[in-house]
Amino acid sequence: MNPRRAFTLLLALAATTPLSFAQSLDAPKGRVILSVSGKIEAKNKGDLAVFDMAMIEKLPQHSFTTRTPWYDKPVKFTGPLLSDVLALVKASGTQVSAVAINDYKISIPMEDIGKHGVLMARLIDDKPIPVRSKGPLFVVYPFDNAAVLRSSVYYERSIWQLKALDIQ
Repeated sequence: MNPRRAFTLLLALAATTPLSFAQSLDAPKGRVILSVSGKIEAKNKGDLAVFDMAMIEKLPQHSFTTRTPWYDKPVKFTGPLLSDVLALVKASGTQVSAVAINDYKISIPMEDIGKHGVLMARLIDDKPIPVRSKGPLFVVYPFDNAAVLRSSVYYERSIWQLKALDIQ
């Protein structure tokens, strides 16, 4: 096989192969900070996939800096893409119901998650996010990437103090 054809075949295979991570879905060793339920295949506690912070830190980490309605200057958010978390638990469905510590609940369309690069931030300006400052997990959109994201629809979907995801 010539090198050009082999490269084209390799690209086609990569484009159709789902992402997988070296990390398996082991049981958490620390305090559980996130549970994922619903239409998921990978589970580590009954019908749930549960995570401690160490498990979240092992996922590929991404960062972006954006302006938000909650801070008076642009803030750097760092954490795994929400799409990576959902890929790890082998989620399927069209909606993600996200729940905060105070039981605030919002529905996030699955198509948003990949289309906009939605982050499940665990750091703000390179520091862990305390519960009193919207932590320890904060779902956030890269608002500065597109004017359409700077609206109440997307601000409401940016849920802080995230504790659970239910895939529907």
